[in-house]
Amino acid sequence: MSLWDPETVVVSPVTSSLPSATQSGEILHIDQLTVEFDGFKALNNLTFRMDVGELRVVIGPNGAGKTTFLDVLTRKVKPTRGRVLFKGQDLRRYSEHEVAILGIGRKFQTPRIYQNLTPRENLELSLNPHKSVWATLINRRTSNQESLDSLLETIGLQEKAGIPAGLLSHGEKQWLEIGMVIAQDPDLLLIDEPVAGMTDRETEATAALLQVLAKEHSIIVIEHDMEFVRSIARKVSVLHEGRLLCEGTVDQIQNDPRVIEVYLGTSRDH
Repeated sequence: MSLWDPETVVVSPVTSSLPSATQSGEILHIDQLTVEFDGFKALNNLTFRMDVGELRVVIGPNGAGKTTFLDVLTRKVKPTRGRVLFKGQDLRRYSEHEVAILGIGRKFQTPRIYQNLTPRENLELSLNPHKSVWATLINRRTSNQESLDSLLETIGLQEKAGIPAGLLSHGEKQWLEIGMVIAQDPDLLLIDEPVAGMTDRETEATAALLQVLAKEHSIIVIEHDMEFVRSIARKVSVLHEGRLLCEGTVDQIQNDPRVIEVYLGTSRDH
């Protein structure tokens, strides 16, 4: 397995064009967001705020609305009521494709990569603005090889850059898809349960990777593994029945009686 030293991970120059993670400013502003499916409210008057440069972890029991929350941010699902402002732009004006161009990138729980292509070729496709498989492969020499090399180093796959991606471990495939999203230069990175099915060492490496990426990106991570959450979280938001139950540090969340009752008290094995 290709695992890197968390102390020596290098940030790729193709990372986000955000001004700086240290600058203030709201990147995400959600007001009274409701998503209803046949009478069931997957999100129920949800209010949520996030600043530029935050690494926010969102937790909650099954059915809390976490996946729907990400679906709304990417316009895969349209809200019944309420609004979402991203960088001050009302997302109701944009299609799913336009939201991606606007600067929201999503990594799904199950890796979506080209199994028969190499990690380098997968990243090349993501860097290509036309997203054309054949055009990218034919014009490989015109791509930014230095950026690709740096990105491969960032995600720990430089030594496996030339093998079919289908031969990578589960964790390596997850890192590759994270790299593919980063190559698209998003301002906000959405990551859904990144360490599910990973080994302990892969989980540690993923935590190191996200901490590095958070220096240049705003990131929302959906996760159940509380040890992993503790290793990366600066602020945790807890969803319950489609609403924001509470927010705070990991210690504050783990000691909140409401969280213990609805989530941690029945999910300590996660």
